[in-house]
Amino acid sequence: MARLSQRMVALGTARSEIREAFAFAQARAAVVGPENVDDFSIGNPSVPAPPSVAEAIHRLVDEIDPVALHGYTPAQGAPDVRQALAEDLNRRFGTSYDKDCLYLTVGAAASLCCCLSAMGCEGDEFITFAPYFPEYKVFVESAGGKLIAVPADIEDFQIDFAAFEQALSPNTKAVIINTPNNPTGVVYSRNTVEKLGRMLEDKSREYGHTIYLISDEPYREIRYTDEPLPWIPSYYANTLVCYSYSKSLSLPGQRIGYVLVPRTVEDFDLVYAAIAGAGRALGYVCAPALFQLVAARCAGQTADISIYKKNRDVLLNALREMGYTCAQPDGAFYLFPRTPEPDAKAFCEKAKAYDLVLVPGDSFGCPGHVRISYCVPTEQILRALPKFRKLADDYGL
Repeated sequence: MARLSQRMVALGTARSEIREAFAFAQARAAVVGPENVDDFSIGNPSVPAPPSVAEAIHRLVDEIDPVALHGYTPAQGAPDVRQALAEDLNRRFGTSYDKDCLYLTVGAAASLCCCLSAMGCEGDEFITFAPYFPEYKVFVESAGGKLIAVPADIEDFQIDFAAFEQALSPNTKAVIINTPNNPTGVVYSRNTVEKLGRMLEDKSREYGHTIYLISDEPYREIRYTDEPLPWIPSYYANTLVCYSYSKSLSLPGQRIGYVLVPRTVEDFDLVYAAIAGAGRALGYVCAPALFQLVAARCAGQTADISIYKKNRDVLLNALREMGYTCAQPDGAFYLFPRTPEPDAKAFCEKAKAYDLVLVPGDSFGCPGHVRISYCVPTEQILRALPKFRKLADDYGL
């Protein structure tokens, strides 16, 4: 019998609830037709990339020698690309970053893995706030750490600071936040971010070591209010930012992102070196060369997020009118309503009877809720509303 890592075998054979729901939708569509299945399981952008992306690709292919265009870059990314991305951040957030603050990665997942592997030592604890992206647990444990999830404040999904303080300990190495959030769509307020920064400063002094803040920001540009999104490093010096162009530019399959290490981070040189070392150990030779250049030319732009806003408004208003309870989602492209019964998995099974595919909140660390991914055609949402109504009627809402 093959001698394999049993942990990796388990990870490879266990399917996430998101993927399980998506697989069900695909199988069901093959039986009854895709037009009869309303799949809200997966967060795959449904809005095309902005025209500037295709224009940049054509120019790059036409103007740059193909050997250079498709060749390796330095492991941390091409210097001119990193400088362009730094300058884009500086323009938008009033900062003073330079190319050596950025380490380009194969998407935000790679950014997180590089940060966690750079920091993780045996016995370290990493705190996050429910509901959270389920892969955080996989990434943290792969880095040798333990994930501690602070229970959700289900009224508004801001941070429950009393519960957070109980979770902190001398073993806390870092805190992971995700705003705008997957799966709730909630955006942390300025007051929340300010209080978080103050608490981390106080606890770092108390414990005698730095507690890092890892800000996972793939949905940063997908916002539906004019209120500025707090730039997290401005509120806490020891912040690392993990970013991806998957959502803002609708490029999920191209796997291009970065880690930002501001020079305000304590022991900046060592932290950056550890992230570079983690990238080396994890096998990230360099991020995709072509899309490094595309990101540099399209940084700060977005796909047409007005479509997501329309989808949110149509679905949120309808669900609330039907009697569902849902926190206000001001970003990303998810709703996270409470289920009319405590067992969210049972609710999702009942939804399947109407060929309505949702994801239970249990794997996000928040039972009693479901995630609805509304990055789908608006026509699908309108078609699905009677199904949500039937479910509401079944529960007497």
